[in-house]
This record gives sequence, structure tokens and C-alpha cells, in this order.
Amino acid sequence: MQAEQISIFVENKAGRLSEVTGILSENGVNIRALALADTTDFGVLRLIVDDNTKAEEVLKNSGFTVRKTKVVAVEVKDHPGGLHSILEILHQAQINVEYMYAFVRQSGSNAIMIFRFDQPDEAIRVLSQNELNIIEGSKLYSM
Repeated sequence: MQAEQISIFVENKAGRLSEVTGILSENGVNIRALALADTTDFGVLRLIVDDNTKAEEVLKNSGFTVRKTKVVAVEVKDHPGGLHSILEILHQAQINVEYMYAFVRQSGSNAIMIFRFDQPDEAIRVLSQNELNIIEGSKLYSM
């Protein structure tokens, strides 16, 4: 029940993000969600896209370092405390959230969060046991 994201390592300088998005655009790859973390010298651009294989191929062919990572997409009630209730469940199960970011969709009453866990299989078990909706990768990529 995990989804796949791609992580691109980019130099922290003007134009590098535009280069990545331009390559994806030219090759018909649609970005569904993203998060950017930076340091002084480089950044890590994490993406959920509609075609991971193509995105990885065209970015690598353009000289970028790309890695695929398993993540978990969880439907979150879109009201105050919705995210907190999920994080509290994970805390009680002693599952660490390494990072997370929001996935924006065009319609629907719930939000979606993308999580990277230190124990993804255990996180999926605990979240499912608490009747939370885990979004399959194939569904996530086409949202």
C-alpha cells in the first residue's frame, strides 16, 4: 500500500528548479505533489508524479541524481485536529515520521498527506487498524 516518490538532488542556485520542471514538462510528466528541502549547497526536491519511470529516465539523462523512495499517502479529515489525530496514533505506536508534505487535489472533503516513516509497514498496519484510508500509488498518481 505504499506509493513511490522521486527525489531529485539539485544545486542550490537560480534556475535549477526551473530546469527540472522544464524537463518534466517537455516530456509530458505531470507533477501531483512536491516538497523542497534545502541546505547551503543543494536541495532535495521530492515529487509525486504521474509517471515515475519516465521522470526518472529523463532527469537522469539530463544529469540529475534521482532516487525513488517509498512513501505512504494517507487521507486526512480536513478540519482542525485532523492531522493531529493521525500523528497521535503514530506517536502512541512509537512510529517516527521522517518527513511529510501535503498533496493537493482538486475536489473532495478530505486532504491527503504524504508520509515517510521509519517503519512503513507498521505505520500502514496501525493506520489501517484505526480505519484511516491509505491511498494506493496507482490511484494517487492519477488524482
